[in-house]
Amino acid sequence: MATINQTAVSEFLLLGLTDDPALQSIIFSIFLSMYLITILGNLLIILAVSFDSHLHTPMYFFLSNLSLNDICLITSTVPKMLVNILRQDQSITYTGCLSQVCFVLVFGGLENCLLAVMAYDRYVAICHPLIYTVVMNPHLRVLLVLLSLVISIVHALLHTLMVLRLSFCTDLEIPHFFCELAQIIKLACSDTLINNVLVYLVAGLFAGVPLFGIIFSYIHIVSSVLRMPSSEGKHKAFSTCGSHLSVVSLFYGTGFGVYISSVVTDSSRKTAVASVMYSVVTQMLNPFIYSLRNRDMKGALRKLISRTASPP
Repeated sequence: MATINQTAVSEFLLLGLTDDPALQSIIFSIFLSMYLITILGNLLIILAVSFDSHLHTPMYFFLSNLSLNDICLITSTVPKMLVNILRQDQSITYTGCLSQVCFVLVFGGLENCLLAVMAYDRYVAICHPLIYTVVMNPHLRVLLVLLSLVISIVHALLHTLMVLRLSFCTDLEIPHFFCELAQIIKLACSDTLINNVLVYLVAGLFAGVPLFGIIFSYIHIVSSVLRMPSSEGKHKAFSTCGSHLSVVSLFYGTGFGVYISSVVTDSSRKTAVASVMYSVVTQMLNPFIYSLRNRDMKGALRKLISRTASPP
């Protein structure tokens, strides 16, 4: 198979989820609906937190940042897929593909970090309620978000720059609906040992540390809640963590499921279908999880909708 230098690569081909032309219109409708629902749902969360003074707390500050990140994450993949289906064109430029890899890693990594930060917020709120407002002050909140963003950007740039050293074969077909790092590395004809080692090493560190932080926080939270004398206090404490635990389970559960599917099956197309769960469905469900399980958020959303619907 002929090898070409990366500077000669002008474009890749995104094969999408299916080769069946009859299913393309159905896939377009489904993904367009999911995209619009995700944008609307997360935008409502951001607006509700912004306009309701009762929600100007650390927990909702991090939630609004998570919603903004979900909008960015799904926007980095789905619109290009929809455009390709409309144009019946599977191509994506080399620069566009690397940019997509970078943005997916940035926003996927930021989601990972924000979930850990939110777990720490719940830990301080439940285990150390008397000093909660002192510890989780506005400066620390902004610092935690900025630190998470910087770590995510460094992580994404590291992988993206390592892809630049690769040479590619004439077969540039990606069996996915977006440019995923693992699929790009598989297409390379040059030695990918360093890239593969880096992927597993950084993934273990980058995903493992936040996950360990979440587990550590919830061990202390459960221990603290079980020591509470009243059942009402226990219920209130667990209810504030329920939504976050659901989102964490969905995010890590779908990510782990995609990894398992890639190990047990040789079909990259099946892995692509499974990856829809963590790259699209999770971002769509997050607003529903936080609004349906949270009385304060439901009240804020009602106020926002009534304010928008009522005449000036």
